[in-house]
Amino acid sequence: MIGIGYGVARCGYLSESAGDGLTDFVFNVAIPVLLFKTLAMADFHGASPWGLWASYFGAVAFVWILSHKMIRGLFGRDARAGVVAGVSAGFANTVLVGIPLVQSAFGEPGMVSILIIISINMPVMMFASIVMNEWAVRADGQVESSVDRGKLLRNFLRDLAKHPIIIAIAVGALWRFFQFPLGSVPGMIVNSLSSVAGPLALFASGMGLARYGISGNVQPALLITVMKLVAMPAVAMAIGLAIGLPPMAIAVVTITAASPTGVNAYLIASKFGTGQALASNSMTLSTAFAVATSAVWLVILRQLAG
Repeated sequence: MIGIGYGVARCGYLSESAGDGLTDFVFNVAIPVLLFKTLAMADFHGASPWGLWASYFGAVAFVWILSHKMIRGLFGRDARAGVVAGVSAGFANTVLVGIPLVQSAFGEPGMVSILIIISINMPVMMFASIVMNEWAVRADGQVESSVDRGKLLRNFLRDLAKHPIIIAIAVGALWRFFQFPLGSVPGMIVNSLSSVAGPLALFASGMGLARYGISGNVQPALLITVMKLVAMPAVAMAIGLAIGLPPMAIAVVTITAASPTGVNAYLIASKFGTGQALASNSMTLSTAFAVATSAVWLVILRQLAG
């Protein structure tokens, strides 16, 4: 599906604006409806968030720190580029790739686990990016004395409050808490929208690749790609095994960690004003190689489960 989306965009069969519209629909409508449905109706019995969060964000911290140090040490980049490298290695495309992959491989039980991860992924990663960028600006000697931390916090909270994924999770939680019924017509609409979320997300992701492409030196991006597709899922799986997570939880946290770099890395790099090529290359290369590496991780996980 990613390849088809990429081919359709590259040959001009669908315009760039059509790809933008499709991405907006997936990100603002289809995926939020799928998350709402999962949270409102799925069986969460026995699902513990702490082990999932420890495994996933432990892996995020590992690849973020290591990628930051390697980009600065091996390629002589500044601290802000190091932050972009860390974000590119740790900020997985959980929405456009992770969700459809987990949904197709593990069904509803898998969706419960990835929802637990996604519920705090955006706030944690965005907050960490803001904090690390402020540190990097100071480390690079470009600090501005007029930085308003209160304004930064207010903007962060405002962006979270209007984020469609956060809204979907909040509405789904309230729906579940009050045990509202999902009648025949609303249920049909929810089922219809959620059923197209997975394939359209992958198709839109492929169309997005045609825009970002590869530019500049690819060596740092190849390093980030290895960290993202190999090191991060390996560390997540190792932590899950060490703390005794159930097999399904280990599988989901590993596959989620094995998702390629998300577009948020590029958006953060653009906001920082550095590392755009690194983030773009990492996103393109990791998405291309993830076709193979995700399959390998699924085989490994089946071997462990068997």
